[in-house]
Amino acid sequence: MNSTTTALAAPAFLKRPLWTHWSAALGLAAATFQIVTGVATEAVALTVAVAASCYLAAAAFGLRWIAWACILVGSIVAILSELAGAPWWLGLAVFAAVLVVVGLLRRTSVGWLSAEGFAMVGFGGLAVTAVLISPRFGLAVAGIALAGHAAWDYLHWRRDAVVPRSMAEFCIALDVLFGGAAITLAIIG
Repeated sequence: MNSTTTALAAPAFLKRPLWTHWSAALGLAAATFQIVTGVATEAVALTVAVAASCYLAAAAFGLRWIAWACILVGSIVAILSELAGAPWWLGLAVFAAVLVVVGLLRRTSVGWLSAEGFAMVGFGGLAVTAVLISPRFGLAVAGIALAGHAAWDYLHWRRDAVVPRSMAEFCIALDVLFGGAAITLAIIG
């Protein structure tokens, strides 16, 4: 038996040139920035809710690149909600409802729209729960939700569906590092 038949093949993403992993590096940089500036329940919960809204927006419009634009749009919706005196999560809930209506009116794939809608309810529901319960337990819930979103990202990356692979890679890096930091800080206090 020779070495080519016994050696395990490297995963495809490891065979790519290093520069093609820019989105993962950007995700790690964003998570590092968030960690250095302070890991707070609100920030972690907001991150997971905006991430879920990005995937929902891409499904609603049937345009993968919309997910990248929605990082800014979702953040602006959260800020404007707070400025108007409403909690950020209420603004994002209304935004998500509007996205579902847009998706239905555009007759986009009901399968993906439903999946992303349920994901928004699940991840968004955990985010809202996290900010409404005790700070330490809330931080753990938000961290688990964000780290759990990484599995959702991986599913999209693997299927190359709904969002660009670069977005999924960005989110995996951000979600695992920032979510893991939140869980760790919640445990060690």
